Order: sequence, then C-alpha cells, then structure tokens
Amino acid sequence: MPDELLDRLRRFHDDAFPQYREQFQTLVDEGQHPTTLFIGCSDSRLVPYLLTGAGPGELFLVRNVGAFIPPYDGSHGHHGTTAAIEFAVLNLQVRRIVVCGHSHCGAIKAMYGEVSPEAPNLNRWLDLGREALLPMQAGPEVLRRTEQRAVVLQLERLMEYPMVRSRVQSGQISLHGWHYVIEEGEVHVFDVKTGGFVPASLADNSGTGPYHPYVGHDGQVLLDEL
Repeated sequence: MPDELLDRLRRFHDDAFPQYREQFQTLVDEGQHPTTLFIGCSDSRLVPYLLTGAGPGELFLVRNVGAFIPPYDGSHGHHGTTAAIEFAVLNLQVRRIVVCGHSHCGAIKAMYGEVSPEAPNLNRWLDLGREALLPMQAGPEVLRRTEQRAVVLQLERLMEYPMVRSRVQSGQISLHGWHYVIEEGEVHVFDVKTGGFVPASLADNSGTGPYHPYVGHDGQVLLDEL
C-alpha cells in the first residue's frame, strides 16, 4: 500500500524546498524573527499561512482545541500554550498577537453537549471557553455568537499576562481577535471601538487592544449571565 505521507515528504524535498532554500538558510544563520504570534484552533480547515499570506519565519504558531488561553495564575505545571506566549513575547519580542477562532468550531459545539468520559483532559480544557456560552439551544446563530465571544474572552485573558499587559499598554504589542468564516473565506475582526466583529473587507483595521469587557451586537456584556 502506498505511503501517502512519505510521498508528500519527498515532494516537499524535491519540488517545494528548492524554491525556499536560501530563505531557510538565512533563517538558520540569522535565527527566526517572527513579528506575529498566531494562536489558532487546531481545526484542520484553519490554515494560518494560507489565511495571512505569510511565508517561512513570519508567524510563531500556537494551535490548540478552540484557540483557548489558560489563565495566568502562576501555577507550576506543563502549560504549553502559556510557555509559548511567554517565549514569543519575551524571547522573540513579537509585535502582534492574533487569537483566531472560526465557524463550525467543534470545541464550541462540544461545550453545548456532552464530552466523552474517556476525554477528561478535553473536558477540563473546554472550561477555558465556557464563560462564553449562551443559555440557549445551540443553533447556528448561537454557535456563531459563542465562537466570537470565546475569541474575546481569550483576549481578555491575554491581558492578565503581566508581560503582555505592560507591552500592550506601552504600544509595543497589539492584540487582534479574528473569527474566520470558513465557507465565505472571510475573516471578521474584532473592533474594540464598536465592540463587535466586522468583516475584514469592510474593516478599517485588523483589530487592536487593550480590550474592555466585550459587548456584543445585542448589547450583552460577555461575562453577564442572561
């Protein structure tokens, strides 16, 4: 049986890599200097390099279920996402942090349903997004609103990181909240001035912080219970 992954690796080496050989060599000789930390959902339909048109060395990527960010509580443990944020901000000195959710997100849908008892770690991880839930049945519009609310919840949590907050307040780092609508190929960016998401085709900026409690299009504050 053919090994499809092996074939793809060989095609990369033989066909794709030669086009970028000098660029990769420069990135090895001079080190990486990405300007953007991109925190995105692990969903296979979200392709950051395709979405942003970025090339090698431009994005420092963090992918996890739901594009969630753990709270900065100073606890000791294996916090991969937190470690990546610290490294990107302190070592790589990125200038932007993007949190990118998307339509039809399995993590958001899962929070409205039952999580398998065989997935206790997933269940605990989803706690990081549950404050964004609405007390309604999970129809398409509710899921869309929850996906967007979850993005802003993560931005607010980012502002709890001391190294992020200080750099946002001093203008060294900008924060960007995005919601990618897969079937439209359109990214909706969070506009802190209006408190809502705006299609990138109509927006006048890609979204910057600092962020205040999110007020959705319906006037609801994110953390309020309905």
